[in-house]
Amino acid sequence: MKLLLTLIALFAFGTSVASAADISGNWTATAEGPNGAITRTFTFKQDGSKLTGETNSEYTGKSTITDGKIEGDAISFTITANFQGEERKLTYKGKVTGDTIKLSSDFGGNAIEWTLKKS
Repeated sequence: MKLLLTLIALFAFGTSVASAADISGNWTATAEGPNGAITRTFTFKQDGSKLTGETNSEYTGKSTITDGKIEGDAISFTITANFQGEERKLTYKGKVTGDTIKLSSDFGGNAIEWTLKKS
C-alpha cells in the first residue's frame, strides 16, 4: 500500500512538472508606455519550475532575472533596473499561452502590460 501511494504521488508530481510550459529562449516584448511604445527583450533559462535569465531595453540596459518561477502557465520574476542612475526593483507576473506570454509589471504604482513573442 505504501509503495502504491508513493507511485501515485510521484506520478502526480511528474504530471504537474510536465505540464509546465518550457519558455527557455529569446523573447521580444512590447508595451504601451506613457510616451509611446516600449520594446524589451528577454532571455529565459528554465530548469523545472525555476526561471533565470536576463532582459534588455534601450531605457534601462541589461537586468538579471531573479526570484523567477513558472508553475503551469503562471510566470513571475523580478528584475532590478537602472532608471536615470536610480535602481528600482520591478516585479513581473503573467501567463504563458503557447508562443505568447502576457505580463504585467508594476512601475511606481503604474501597471505596464507586456506582450512577449518567441523570437
